[in-house]
Amino acid sequence: MNNPFDYAPDAACVEAFRQLEVRIEALGKSSDPADIDFCRELDAGKMLGVLVAGDPCGHRHTLYAFSGQIGARGFCYPGFVGPVFDYLQPDGYFKTHEADIARQSDRIAAFENEVLSVARSEYESEKARLDAEVADYKEKCRLSKIERKSRREAGVADSAELDAMIRRSQFEKAELNRLKKRAEAHILPYASRLRDALARLDEMKERRRADSEALQQWLFSNFKVLNARGESRSLSDIFADTPMRIPPSGAGECCAPKLLQAALSRGWKPVSMAEYWYGRPRGGELRIHGSHYPACRGKCLPVLGWMMRGLDVEPPLDNDCDAGVALTPEIIYENQWFCVVIKPSGMLSVPGKGAAVSVEQWLKERYGADRMVKVAHRLDRDTSGLLLAAFGTEPLKVMQSLFATRRVKKRYVAMLEGDYASRRLPRTGRIDLPLAPDWLDRPRQRVDPEGKDAVTDYEFVGVIGGRSRVVFSPLTGRTHQLRVHAASEQGLGMPMAGDPLYGINAGAGAVRLMLHACRLEFSFPLDGRRYIFESSDPFERAGKNDHEP
Repeated sequence: MNNPFDYAPDAACVEAFRQLEVRIEALGKSSDPADIDFCRELDAGKMLGVLVAGDPCGHRHTLYAFSGQIGARGFCYPGFVGPVFDYLQPDGYFKTHEADIARQSDRIAAFENEVLSVARSEYESEKARLDAEVADYKEKCRLSKIERKSRREAGVADSAELDAMIRRSQFEKAELNRLKKRAEAHILPYASRLRDALARLDEMKERRRADSEALQQWLFSNFKVLNARGESRSLSDIFADTPMRIPPSGAGECCAPKLLQAALSRGWKPVSMAEYWYGRPRGGELRIHGSHYPACRGKCLPVLGWMMRGLDVEPPLDNDCDAGVALTPEIIYENQWFCVVIKPSGMLSVPGKGAAVSVEQWLKERYGADRMVKVAHRLDRDTSGLLLAAFGTEPLKVMQSLFATRRVKKRYVAMLEGDYASRRLPRTGRIDLPLAPDWLDRPRQRVDPEGKDAVTDYEFVGVIGGRSRVVFSPLTGRTHQLRVHAASEQGLGMPMAGDPLYGINAGAGAVRLMLHACRLEFSFPLDGRRYIFESSDPFERAGKNDHEP
């Protein structure tokens, strides 16, 4: 069985998805409104899955699934497997209690718009009127004080008038205090009604929160999935052993859990599986119609880790990196403060969860513990090129500060799918697209207006074999910045060749990610020197230029 997080679809899955596309195309021509609505929702963007399984008699079967729900049909549509746990029955426990929570929300909204709104309006109106009354009297006292001061300074007031001024000042101060106390007494019932309304609102919201949480707990406790050993376990128990502790919304509703549950419940043995994006990308996600993608790690890794127990999975599910591949960096420069390494594609910059050796570990073994070597910045595992490592605490802090304050000029070269000229893209330009993590599908990133600023300058320098060579100069250093800016339709709309996350059908066995850190330039404060390091473009030998700008 293939690893759903690290795979290239086998021929059976490729053919199964091709047949599914043909079927969907036929449904789109149907006169049945339900079929038309179904296809319309698919076109808006949906993950579809295929699974090939064998039965005890040796026959092969193909199963299909869509992620989540689709319109009024919910979890079910002819030809696709149903949900692992159908909690959407109209008169069932979940829908009944969900309706009660919805009614609570309606009552909360009505309370806010009526009782609370009136209480707040009356309080604010009376408070404003009383504040204005106090402010007017304060102004009257201020003008009276100015007048008294003027007469005293002019020397025209006799002793009787001076005594009267003192009495007048004392009266005004006392009257101001009396006015404030009357205002405080008058506003008390209005403030009390507002406090009572706010307290009631908090009670209503707390009850809704508790009921909603209880309903989620019921759902996750009753949402049980099988594994290949015939065992069953709830999502609550599965996620209790993870750092999240609580299942995220939608856990168990992706394609892969549905397909595995359908096969295992029939007594079939899963052979291969693949998930494909169908339709347009949604919500800043970088998805390409017809391309296969790994299962999401946030929601699916714990679930599939349980469901695939008893299956021979290749590569193993816990194999983040291939520990058996020997990759060797190349040190091209070193001094007493730092060294410069060319990291090979496929090697981690720093230690990860698996057993694969990182550049940092490799350097520590080479230099020994006395040099205290630490990588000062990072490159993605699949990116090759120049990497800086510092010797000791002070050089490390200096180097990290240079990167943090953007005083290191970085340059990358990449090969993008397609011809930029045929897409009528400017030869040079700037991409400004803010990015944020896709928390339920790490390490993927997404374009997000509320994300962190991410800015990249680019220059196309040629086209080779239908792929465009481009030089990137990032002004910021966000995770996967260049890969997302290249692939997003809001950026260049041209995924990097070999990109396993954002590319076109790049999975296990695909060409390496064609992204290389080729130049670093900075001034180093500890010796005052200006350094420039360059690494040759590894893609120059990919073929002869079709054309150059």
